[in-house]
This record gives sequence, structure tokens and C-alpha cells, in this order.
Amino acid sequence: MSGSPNGSGMRAAGMSVLGMSEVGMPVAGVGHDVQPPSEDLVLADVARALDEDLGRGDVTAALLPDAPDTAYLLCKEVAVICGRPWFDACHRALHPEVAIAWHVAEGDRVRAGTVIATLEGRVRSLVTAERAALNFLQTLSGTATVTADYVAAVQGTKARILDTRKTIPGLRVAQKYAVRVGGGVNHRMGLYDAVMLKENHVRAAGSLSMAIRKARLAQPSLPLIVEVETMQQLDEALSVGCDRILIDEFDASARREAVRRAAGRIPLEVSGGVDLETVRAIAEDGVDCISIGGLTKHVRAIDLSMKLGRRTG
Repeated sequence: MSGSPNGSGMRAAGMSVLGMSEVGMPVAGVGHDVQPPSEDLVLADVARALDEDLGRGDVTAALLPDAPDTAYLLCKEVAVICGRPWFDACHRALHPEVAIAWHVAEGDRVRAGTVIATLEGRVRSLVTAERAALNFLQTLSGTATVTADYVAAVQGTKARILDTRKTIPGLRVAQKYAVRVGGGVNHRMGLYDAVMLKENHVRAAGSLSMAIRKARLAQPSLPLIVEVETMQQLDEALSVGCDRILIDEFDASARREAVRRAAGRIPLEVSGGVDLETVRAIAEDGVDCISIGGLTKHVRAIDLSMKLGRRTG
């Protein structure tokens, strides 16, 4: 088995996407032009994944002849494909000369039964990299697919679909990239790039107005998002000012009243009680953003498999 998880041949694929492939199905809002995370970040993710999987080595693959072979990657259900850089990097970490031919673009929606890539490499490295590579591709495609479903559900409204910080530990940047590929918008990346005042922060600060003033004084250059739970708090946030107001667990009539009171002065975000059955009605109430933790928290991996040989029939 050639190469190692930290070998010099470990390179992520470039992600220049020029358009839909012939097997891809266009999806409104899906981000074909989304830039992936840095190569260093992708390689770090892959190194961790291979390290935990390989340990001292793949004792089963070692039983196989290290002969040249081909493989194909089959998508068994409708999905938005996402995660090519991680898939490629897993295979190239173990065999830098592996040839990977993608038949779909990152962000394409494909039909069940689509061969989305073919590989030419060596038997041992192909089967050793298989699980880690599929884990990335299945997980990120799952996030991109469900995000695209939500984006399609609110099409024609002004509402944008946002993610949250409810991500798989260690995969936040990757999952938030998948949200963008699915046509969604990233909320704050972490605790460092926006101030978000929630119930406990307000209680500790003494009042909503005091918490807002302290935030503006301490972090004047960062976005300020304020969560409110009552109409009184909404009026207070509108009066004192912030960059976005999160109306938490408001029912439909309260949402519409909040939209009326805000009158476009400050964007409103909805969170909680959102699913594919309710998201359209929420968007039609006139809110600006809908944040959904389930995009990255309730991940259902897409059914993909890699088979040695060439597909027949």
C-alpha cells in the first residue's frame, strides 16, 4: 500500500465547476459556484479520519494482491452530491497516482442508480480508502440534499435558509460548506465571528437593552444578533437596535405581528418548530431568515457504494 495519511501525495481535488453535467438535474438555489474550504483544512479532516480507521494498518487489505484495478461509485438514491475534495483526498493519501474521473459536478442533483465517478488505482489502496472517503461524501451529500429541499420549499419568498452551530464535532467547516452547496446560507461559524445574545446572556447582563449596549461597546465591528421571546422584548430590540432579531418559538400570529412591527427595519430570523411541512408557511409570514439545526444535526447519510471492476448493464 503506497503513501500514508500524511504523505506528500495527499492533495485535494480542485473544485472549479463550470456547469451541470449531463446526468445532473438542476435544482433552484443549489450552489454550484461555492468555493470549498482550504486544502489544508480538507487534508487535516482526512488525516484524522484515516488515522482512526487505519490504526496500525488495514490487515484485511494486506491479504489482497496489490494489483491495478478499477472501481465505480454508485449513488443509489436521488441526492445533491457534495464532498468531492474529501473523497479525492482520502484516496490520494494512500495512492497519489490514483485516477478519479467525476461524472457529476459538486452540487449536482443526481438520480438513483447514477454512476457518479470511476477510479483507477491499486486494489489495496482502493478498498482501504473506501470507507473514510464514503463517510465524507455520504454525510456532506446528506446535508446538501436536505438543505436543497428546504431551499426549494421556500422558493419565491424572501426567506433564506440558515444553518446553526449544531454540527458534528470536528466537521463544522465541512458541513457548513455542504449547506452552501445545497443553496443555504451560513449562520455564524462559531462563538467568535458574531455576538448572539440569548436568554441566559440577557439574564446575566440584567436586561436586554443593557446586554445590547455592552455588546456594541465590546465588539462594535461584529454582527449582533438578539434572541427575543416576547413582543415586549421585540419592541425593546427594535428600539435599541441590532443587526438581526431571532424570534424564538413564536406562533404564526405572533410571527406575522413581529413582521408588522419590524416593518423591514431589522431582519427577522425564525428558529424552532421548523420542518419541511411548516417551512413554507413560516416563510410566507414574511420573515427574512429561517435557521434549522437539523440540516447538520439530524444527518441521514446518502446511500452510496463503491464497487471494484466496471459496471455492466
